[in-house]
Amino acid sequence: MTRTEDIPSESMDGPSEVESTGVLLGRIRAGDRVAREKLFARCLPLLQRWAHRRLPQRARDIADTDDLVQVALLKAFHRVGEFESRREGSFLAYLRTILLNAVRDELRRSVRRPEITELDEGVTEDEGPSVLDALIGRDRMRCYEAALMRLTEDQREAVILRVEFGMSHREVAEAMGKPNPDAARMTVARALAHLERAIASE
Repeated sequence: MTRTEDIPSESMDGPSEVESTGVLLGRIRAGDRVAREKLFARCLPLLQRWAHRRLPQRARDIADTDDLVQVALLKAFHRVGEFESRREGSFLAYLRTILLNAVRDELRRSVRRPEITELDEGVTEDEGPSVLDALIGRDRMRCYEAALMRLTEDQREAVILRVEFGMSHREVAEAMGKPNPDAARMTVARALAHLERAIASE
C-alpha cells in the first residue's frame, strides 16, 4: 500500500493535494522550474513502485526501471501543455499511460535479450506473478487493459489509483476531489464492478 508520506497532503483545514497539484501544473506551464522539480520529486517514488510491479522479473532491473520511470516522467513534463485537467488523479492516470507505453517498449526489448543462465551465489530469482497478475490473472492482462479503456474517466482513475497505485481510500478521495474516504470507497467499488463486467464481455 502507498504510505501517506509518499504523497504529501495538507490537513483538512489547509490547501488540498489536488489544489497544490493544479497550482504546480499551472506554474510548470508558465515555465517555473522549481514547480517542475517539486512535482517531479512527488511523483517519482509512486511511479517507480508502479513500474517495478508491472515489469516481469526478466526486465525488472532496479537501475533500468528507475531510469525508465525518470525518462517517462521527463517526457510527460515536456508535454504537460497537452494535459488540461488540474486534478491529481487525472494527472497520475496521464503519467501512467505514458509510463505504460514505456513499460511495453521495455518488455519488447527484454524478449530480445539473451536469458541469464547463471546467478550470483545467494541470489534467487523471483518467478512469482506481479501484483496485478495475482489480482486478475496473467492471461487476462490484455482484457483488463481493453476493459479499463471502456470505463468513464472517473471510473478509470478510481481503478488505477486504488488497484495499480495502491492508494488508500483517503488518498483516492484527495486525488479525485471526493468529499471523504467513504465517497471514494463507493466510487472504487462501483468502478470495479463496471470493470468486472467489461472484462467479462471481452
